[in-house]
Amino acid sequence: MSIEICDLVRHASDSRQVLLDHVSLEVPKGYFVALIGPSGAGKTTLLRAIAGLDPYDSGTISLDGRIVTDIQARAGKMGFVFQHYALFPHMSVAKNIAFGLNILPARSRPSRKEIAARVQELLDLMQIPDLGNAYPARLSGGQKQRVALARALATHPQVLLLDEPFGALDPIVRRSIRGWLRDLHDRLGLTTVLVTHDQEEALDVADRVVIMQEGRIVQNASPQCLDSHPATEFVMEFLGESVSFSGVIHNGQMIPDEKTAFPFAVPDSWENGPIIAMIRPYEINLLPPDRQTDEQTNRQIVKIEAIPRGFRNGYRHYTIQLKERTIPFFVAQDAEIPTQPNGVLVGIGLDVSRARLFRPNI
Repeated sequence: MSIEICDLVRHASDSRQVLLDHVSLEVPKGYFVALIGPSGAGKTTLLRAIAGLDPYDSGTISLDGRIVTDIQARAGKMGFVFQHYALFPHMSVAKNIAFGLNILPARSRPSRKEIAARVQELLDLMQIPDLGNAYPARLSGGQKQRVALARALATHPQVLLLDEPFGALDPIVRRSIRGWLRDLHDRLGLTTVLVTHDQEEALDVADRVVIMQEGRIVQNASPQCLDSHPATEFVMEFLGESVSFSGVIHNGQMIPDEKTAFPFAVPDSWENGPIIAMIRPYEINLLPPDRQTDEQTNRQIVKIEAIPRGFRNGYRHYTIQLKERTIPFFVAQDAEIPTQPNGVLVGIGLDVSRARLFRPNI
């Protein structure tokens, strides 16, 4: 089932704050879309509007091309998993899963035997086949998450909406369950919309990632496109640690203000003028120590200091002391960098030619 949101607007109850600012979004059938952004960006507000749980002032939401205006029009089509699971503590796991089926109108409600079979089918699908008689208080966080998913899927919805579903889980469980969720999405042919504050999670599971800021969609793109072509400085910063270098474009070259960063060629589409180059710490290259001067600009490479800051995810982490600031720098575990015992890099400059370019906000 496809979802189309057109020009959605919602104000806070006092009408002063805009929660959704003319939001438009298409989610094709079978896609896994993640909504990410800082707190207050409008992610959960948009998700709850899609579900029909919260009102909006103007705009439309369509499912498979048909505008829906109330929660009844969405009945049976959508499953919703809340951030804190919202399991009924006085009900067994089986009864929690069966809840949505048991409250269906009599004419469309399955028989008790059919409901029991559906519950067991979902317990098997969630890889918790023996927990039907358990109560939520006995379950781990990962098990509660699976029960909440099973309950959302009980009525055979075509759309699955997930609001920060892994927020209460420890990192190891989070990594395992999100891969399992992506596999479940593919096997069931769902259309899934996930709200998360974890950009790594979104990039790992989603077909498209929608970045929101102050009630607006800033960029909607594939994970690969977001990495290579972030639309704004905010997107670049939000998706991971980055380093900025100010400078100017002159005759097809970006010339950084800082003498330790070397000029590099830019595409012809960039005209002369001020520019900001942003790069990930692991994309910075150190120029070799025998290259003391840049041939094109005759810039002398100055000495800079590298201070070890530990090891994570296959990279050795350093901070590099430039003239007026300190920047992070990551180097692969087996890479060599020429340092003296005191950490000083002799005659080293920074190659930032992989940087993304942005015009500064003036």
